[in-house]
Amino acid sequence: MTYPGHLDWKNRPSLEREITAAIDKLCTNRALTLSDTQRSSLETTLYDTLIFNRKLRYAHSSGALLAKKATDLLEIFALRHRVYARLGYDREFPPIIEGLNFDGFDGHSAVLYTRHSGSLTGTCRVIFDSEDKLPIDKNYSLDPLRREYGKLAELSRLVIDKPTKGLGKEFKYLTAGVYRIMLDNDADALVSVMSPEHYPLYQRFGGFEIKDSLSVYGTLQQPFVITAWDVSRISPFFRKIFLDLPAHQAAA
Repeated sequence: MTYPGHLDWKNRPSLEREITAAIDKLCTNRALTLSDTQRSSLETTLYDTLIFNRKLRYAHSSGALLAKKATDLLEIFALRHRVYARLGYDREFPPIIEGLNFDGFDGHSAVLYTRHSGSLTGTCRVIFDSEDKLPIDKNYSLDPLRREYGKLAELSRLVIDKPTKGLGKEFKYLTAGVYRIMLDNDADALVSVMSPEHYPLYQRFGGFEIKDSLSVYGTLQQPFVITAWDVSRISPFFRKIFLDLPAHQAAA
């Protein structure tokens, strides 16, 4: 795909006003004071992410929404921080601004989220490969997978506010949304890092493989696996459970 640019985007002034208002409201509500550097980083991330998301193709929401408002993104960044702090991941993914988890990769990511009764319940992002490569490349080179599959994207920041046992609706909606994003925007394989105990579920998706195993990942002192999902090879299980299609029917 051609990554959405924004230098000539005609609605730039209105988006800048939207972002300014959203950040001002956040600072007021939280009694938060941002340095010039922090505010500039947040403004840039919101701006780039919103334009990227607004230009992506996403024909089927499947219960997961694509973030296209500054206020939604700020809620998403806050949810990421809360869940990652609870899991002890905030050292590996430290916040630029306390209480908000975001980084430069958001600017070329499809950021998906779910809501229930008005409250944000889950989120994830699909980072499209670029000249900056992907976050996994910091700890593990994905170049062999680029040669094997073609266009890569990385799944990250998958968080659910109050996870339930089994396949909760947030997980189903977000997973179906990730699949549609990959399909609609011509990406070939989705790479991710996960704990080995989570893999048996993903293996049932079809086209999902462990590519390597690591004893540690960055500052996280526990085993992880590097996986790749060829979305052209989904299983009957995935069609039925995540796409609500008859097991034999291909997704359009």
